Amino acid sequence: MYEKQTFEVILERMLARVPNNVDKREGSIIYDALAPAAAELAMSYIEMDVILNETFADTATREYLIKRTAERGINPYPATKALLKGVFKNREGNLLDIPIGSRFSLDDLNYVAVEKIEKGQYKMECETAGSIGNKYFGSIIPIEYIQHLATGELIEILIPGEDEEETESLRQRYFNSLESEAFGGNIADYKEKINKIQGVGGVKVYPVWNGGGTVKLVIIDSEYKMPSTSLISTVQTIIDPINNSGQGVGIAPIGHKVTVEGVSETLTTITTNITFQDGYVWEDIKPYVEDKINEYYNDLAKEWAGSSNLVVRISQIEVRLLDVTGILDIQDTSINGVQQNLVLDANSIPKLDVITA
Repeated sequence: MYEKQTFEVILERMLARVPNNVDKREGSIIYDALAPAAAELAMSYIEMDVILNETFADTATREYLIKRTAERGINPYPATKALLKGVFKNREGNLLDIPIGSRFSLDDLNYVAVEKIEKGQYKMECETAGSIGNKYFGSIIPIEYIQHLATGELIEILIPGEDEEETESLRQRYFNSLESEAFGGNIADYKEKINKIQGVGGVKVYPVWNGGGTVKLVIIDSEYKMPSTSLISTVQTIIDPINNSGQGVGIAPIGHKVTVEGVSETLTTITTNITFQDGYVWEDIKPYVEDKINEYYNDLAKEWAGSSNLVVRISQIEVRLLDVTGILDIQDTSINGVQQNLVLDANSIPKLDVITA
């Protein structure tokens, strides 16, 4: 709005107010007196433009967007800590119990045993908040001596850790709150409450799916993968515990019998005909091809919650694989033996099984 109010424009306008019988040339007394004032006014216009942008949610930077969204009770989701399964054994290879609170390290991260699952298996919480806690598996080393312990290993993610909510996600949540009001167990209310739970990356809500008062929630984890049974159980307990279903013990309204399920995975076998660049063979580029397809599948999974059905498109596979160094051309691509796009079930995401070329 104020971008046209430059130093030159302001100074010219100020000089125009001075009578023409007065010397207004650069270096004159009048010019030298007005130029500093024009510079300050130009700076003021710049600041006013910044203030104007920070006033509205669609142009505000993160600091001021948080102030705006807070007016509607919407705050950025904080970073959370990953929860993983740890398995511990003694020298004989038998499962070994360890003290709750035992701390272990893996690379630059530390983990603490917070809950026993069963003999020799524990829920291990990463001490560093964020998605970094989802990235490492394998042998862990005790920070303090534990008697009879020979090996410890992190084997799977139970509840993914999440980074602090990104600015654009927060902005979109704010606008969504203006379009649909969350109230007393309506669809918007369920989505709002489910997405706040640690480890959940998205949800589809199916009201009256099995008769009056029934609600089915299908979730995907925050890594956009099939959720663990631990995460599904956690969400079920928070929303509507199975033993007290429909009684309002959880955050679901009284009378709502809620069933929580996880998104399923559809295995895909991809066959294609690749023309290689000189000096390249399939074994050289296969890992990069798999990475490209997994990246595409992850992009699709991010859209799952907002789509009716995901579609794995052959054109997208071929376009992305052409970016792989060593591939000159690609054709005759098929998915699960058919040369056409694969339409997934409403509650399914794709997973790469085998690729051959």
